[in-house]
Amino acid sequence: MPLPPETLEAICQFDTCTIANAIEQFGVRLRNEGYTQPGLRCLTGGCTPIIGYAATCRVHSADPPVRGGVYVESTAWWAGIEKLPAPRIAVIQAAGEDAGASTVGEVHAAILKAFHCSGVITNGGVRDLPAVKRMGFPMFARHASLSHAYAHLVDIGHPVEIFGLEIHSGDLIYADCHGALSIPLAIALGIPEAAAQIRERKRRIVEVCRSPGFSPEGLLQAIRSDS
Repeated sequence: MPLPPETLEAICQFDTCTIANAIEQFGVRLRNEGYTQPGLRCLTGGCTPIIGYAATCRVHSADPPVRGGVYVESTAWWAGIEKLPAPRIAVIQAAGEDAGASTVGEVHAAILKAFHCSGVITNGGVRDLPAVKRMGFPMFARHASLSHAYAHLVDIGHPVEIFGLEIHSGDLIYADCHGALSIPLAIALGIPEAAAQIRERKRRIVEVCRSPGFSPEGLLQAIRSDS
């Protein structure tokens, strides 16, 4: 059951750091789980967040495919994407030893955007950065790479791992300049309110620190009143 659009919009009013803190309030997972490790960057510039349901696949680039052609022509993946609620995020794991080649460029970005993907997340490379940036399609990746080499699909709809984050097809994923995290659907409706409370607590503490009358006693009182 997809979440109401207004819930997704409300989540996007906060950065991933605040959303990660909000998830902690529900005690549904360990605090060192559910988010990417360092290395994932938005290569199309800006800090525009993306949110959507994960459309997963694995791509191999080091060797030619045993059968079939390039994965940009894979109607099977298109069908898998269409089964997910919108908005979607294409999540592509570069499998095998060679993750250096590009997994998405201008043409593939246009296709994914047409299928209502809000962006792409990959542990591999991406290319055609100026053109894709003009398209308004955020690409989160390890690096830029000028060639797609032998990029072909290994599988679709299976769990993938992106910078330490395990992502299943249909997971709700949120990404910004800090990285990406998964939001458990069971608690997603309560996330905006929890995030708003966290942001307000942070605001009050920061105000005390910036106050002309700052004192350690006042700071301690502000921190204790929010614990």
